[in-house]
Amino acid sequence: MTRIIEMREAIREALDEEMTRDPNVFIMGEEVAEYNGAYKVTKGMLEKWGPKRVVDTPIAENGFAGLGIGAAMTGLRPVIEFMSFNFSFVAADQIISNAAKMYYMSGSRFSVPIVFRGPNGAAAQVSSQHSHCVEAIYSNLPGLIVIAPSTPYDAKGLLKSAIRDNNPVLFLENELSYGDKGEVPEGEYLIPIGSAKVVLPGKDITLISHSRMIKLCKEAAEILKGKGISVELIDLRTIKPLDLPTIRKSVEKTHFAVIVEEGHYFGGIASEVSFEIQESCFEALDAPIGRVCQRETPMPYSKALEKETMPTVERILKTIETTLCRRLP
Repeated sequence: MTRIIEMREAIREALDEEMTRDPNVFIMGEEVAEYNGAYKVTKGMLEKWGPKRVVDTPIAENGFAGLGIGAAMTGLRPVIEFMSFNFSFVAADQIISNAAKMYYMSGSRFSVPIVFRGPNGAAAQVSSQHSHCVEAIYSNLPGLIVIAPSTPYDAKGLLKSAIRDNNPVLFLENELSYGDKGEVPEGEYLIPIGSAKVVLPGKDITLISHSRMIKLCKEAAEILKGKGISVELIDLRTIKPLDLPTIRKSVEKTHFAVIVEEGHYFGGIASEVSFEIQESCFEALDAPIGRVCQRETPMPYSKALEKETMPTVERILKTIETTLCRRLP
């Protein structure tokens, strides 16, 4: 049996099920308890689990991230919510110097089974200090797993896997996706970390993306279908570790690739995926790889400028047209 539920509900179900399964799992962050979460992901959790397992914190990300890491080192499994992943920069020293490196620095004596979760990327007119995409920054650091789901189904299955993993995980959601609805089974299920998904099978070009940009890619693919172009759409789901075999198999079939991400061009996920493709299956490519990313500017507040800065369906179509070396009708 499946139901149609919102992304926030799917995440809440994953948290609730894992807290039921394992008494070592607890939630900590700003407004997660009394206020039911800034985006109502943890609605009702305080009433069910009490203040020892759903813990409100001060506005001090460096402090409660550090508390979570220490708790994880002693055998608990904290889920730390950042109200925005932009605020994770305040806790960067804890994430980078401690969570990512403790297993190595301790000679494998201390694991850090912790999940940092919350909204990543741009919302609507929240400007540059609340719109950053962090996946490229944190993916650069060995020791961290980075996950970015695009559907309620994937969010639930991947979050459950993340909570059970013995490594630190960054679980990147999106503020504009919390209300998105999708089918989610009633029974328990897990999605393995490091497994991409072929959302749409196709034969003419491979389109690769993750998180909220998958919605734009689906729109572009539907438009191209009407023009006789068959798009194979891949949702990375896990940024690190990257599922290169799925990507390679698709590119070897279509011979063309375009990568779409909400983050910036320079040093981004699209840059890394492009290199991985050309290194592993260069001879399969019939044209240079195309990229559609956020332009190299801080996020403007203006709605018009914000739209101009972000990837759009029109920009995706134009890049595919250039990559295929054919003018679309």
